[in-house]
Amino acid sequence: MTQSPRPTPIHPRKMPRQARAEETVESIIEAAAQVLEADGIEGFNTNAIARRAGVSIGSLYQYFPGKEALTLALIRRETQRFHDDAAAALAQRSGKASLEFLIGAAVRQQLHRPMLARLLDVQESNPALRGEIEKTGLNALIIAVVKRVAPRLEHPEVAAADLLAIVQGLTDSAGERGEQDLQNLEHRVRAAAFGYLARVWRSRKDWS
Repeated sequence: MTQSPRPTPIHPRKMPRQARAEETVESIIEAAAQVLEADGIEGFNTNAIARRAGVSIGSLYQYFPGKEALTLALIRRETQRFHDDAAAALAQRSGKASLEFLIGAAVRQQLHRPMLARLLDVQESNPALRGEIEKTGLNALIIAVVKRVAPRLEHPEVAAADLLAIVQGLTDSAGERGEQDLQNLEHRVRAAAFGYLARVWRSRKDWS
């Protein structure tokens, strides 16, 4: 009986422990981003990434067992960068300003490197990667922002999930169309987000 091929591992083979090794890993991950941007998913392979990074294929495989592991590392890097940017939302002067800052961070992430953002959106639906992308910190941040904007809202976690869907839907769609005007997109996303909240709040007086 023919056995099914074993799935390629998606976790790094080893973690870098020295500064030079960390630089090598980061150069490989950035090379993966550049290959995705230049050649798309069709040209995304370990040989192309190694060439772009200027390392041997053996050096690449020391850290990453295959392109799925590289994809996961790249998604995690971009997710962390977005979280680091968006975290400043809680330092804003008001709840309204916090949500506006969060929306701005989402727009910046989508349009700063639009091709990369679009391709990673596609890869997040890869069955091999499901359950491997940690977004707990991001969800907690959005809930905290919602609580600042509408402190008397009965179910802030539901509103946070809805807002995330609204913001992701609009920014992803704008990315697919190749939009480049950050201010225009941010204006539209704000209108959708605050329009939604205005409908679920009992009164606009709940704004803080």
